Amino acid sequence: LEGKDLKHIRVFEFIREMDLAYAAADVVISRSGALAVSELCIAGKPCILVPSPNVAEDHQTKNAMALVNKQAAVMVSDADAAKTLVDEAVKILFDENRKALLSKNITAMAKPRATEDIVNEIERIIGIK
Repeated sequence: LEGKDLKHIRVFEFIREMDLAYAAADVVISRSGALAVSELCIAGKPCILVPSPNVAEDHQTKNAMALVNKQAAVMVSDADAAKTLVDEAVKILFDENRKALLSKNITAMAKPRATEDIVNEIERIIGIK
């Protein structure tokens, strides 16, 4: 962290208007539940995912790995977060090429019309369309 200007870094415990927070963020640190991952793909922001260890069948790690395997996110385990999360966030924050790559790859995974696609498929299956 030496030599890095950290005065613009902000940490928030809870945010009500996530769309505005995503828009303002350069890097997002988040858990990796399905809704969070979906939102992050739509937002297209570089992110570090910290899967919760307290979920059924470790599904948050599986969600995170789906992005990590496509170079669309970075994962830090909950157990390692206290030691490595801040350093990893600062590394990404000051690496424009890595931010651009993560942003490009996560945006490619977005499904902005997911609800419409699901409804259309249901209608097709049941013979409405």
